[in-house]
Amino acid sequence: MPDGTAADNLPLFAAITASVWASEDRNGGRAYIDALVVAGFDKAAMQVTRDRSTVGNQAESIQFSVKWGEECLIGQVGPATGDPVTVVVPVLVEGTCLVGETRPIDW
Repeated sequence: MPDGTAADNLPLFAAITASVWASEDRNGGRAYIDALVVAGFDKAAMQVTRDRSTVGNQAESIQFSVKWGEECLIGQVGPATGDPVTVVVPVLVEGTCLVGETRPIDW
């Protein structure tokens, strides 16, 4: 819902997250970003954490977000997370949704 709030769009965001989590691509951050783009979310408003450690191990969890006005849709998945988690939170003071270094979305 382009004219809706982040809360209005949370059910779709959660459904997309659950769908990717149920697929073979569940451990790749790009899969979540790509699925959200297909559903109409703005790629330029997204962030995603790395899905591999610096030594190549699978990340214990992946976070991804879509900035929606002054709020953020955030998803977290991974072996340490259990079931996917999706929430709406305020934008950080820095103007971003995720804390720390994130992966460039350059595809």
